[in-house]
Amino acid sequence: MTAIVDIKSLRKVYKGGFEALKGVDLQIEEGEILALLGPNGAGKTTLISTICGITDPTSGEVLVAGHNWRKAYRQARGLIGLVPQEINLEGFDRVINSVRFSRGLFGMKPDEAHIEKVLRQLSLWDKKDARIRELSGGMKRRVLIAKALSHEPRVLFLDEPTAGVDVALRKGMWDTVAELKANGVTIILTTHYIEEAEALADRVGVINGGELLLVEDKQRLMERMGRKQLTIELQEKIDSIPASLSEFDLELAPDGRSVTYSYDTRGERTGITKLLAGLSEAGIVLRDLKTSQSSLEDIFVGLVEGGTTPSKEGAA
Repeated sequence: MTAIVDIKSLRKVYKGGFEALKGVDLQIEEGEILALLGPNGAGKTTLISTICGITDPTSGEVLVAGHNWRKAYRQARGLIGLVPQEINLEGFDRVINSVRFSRGLFGMKPDEAHIEKVLRQLSLWDKKDARIRELSGGMKRRVLIAKALSHEPRVLFLDEPTAGVDVALRKGMWDTVAELKANGVTIILTTHYIEEAEALADRVGVINGGELLLVEDKQRLMERMGRKQLTIELQEKIDSIPASLSEFDLELAPDGRSVTYSYDTRGERTGITKLLAGLSEAGIVLRDLKTSQSSLEDIFVGLVEGGTTPSKEGAA
């Protein structure tokens, strides 16, 4: 795939010496959904603001469809739509007028057919004449997306788009994002909801302390760094794990009726056969077995807390 956004050695140092971005390199591929994960203060919003031309970088380069920010600002910015984290809308403005105004800001000619298409796509057409102050929080976020799409951008940045939105509306937003991708829009999503990234993203980037720890295909990342767990339900309760099984990574449930065995999916041998033989030799009778795999949240926590060191293989 072709990189529509190419970020090279991007640094941002604020007065006082705080380094918010530390030489970030990132290529965002055309037509993908990239989820950018990181704790508060990790540099997510600074990175987006810098790519969108709101914040000046200390050094580095940003290219959007080949346009250099410093040499061709208007061409680069015109290709980007930004949905900020904060809802900042004129409450007494009507929905359709607000979206029309955003299109005009980018020097685009009026196009009522496009405005209608965007509003219908976001289920806002029946609210087009409503004042923004009359809308729910979820609808206001949809208006922000409509404004960002009004000038027909090729790249859309969504900074915490479902923050403060209830579960039902969040699912609706997920459907909207998937539809935007189907229409050819490249989407960069920052989110605190790990399940959001797991549901939507093609690739996942993890940023912490201004450094990009990795960018990798979501499924490959989960397969490469995930761990599996085997939960063994027991026929009878036990008080402790026998010493003969100390070589295995076992955890006894509080009720004593099951043990959990964790193993690396990348290992040549899982050790399960040997474990089951050891349980039998210890006189422990099994009732049932079930497996589960680490979620993206488990992997993210491991990366941010330093419990897992990512390989450079597969990173962009």
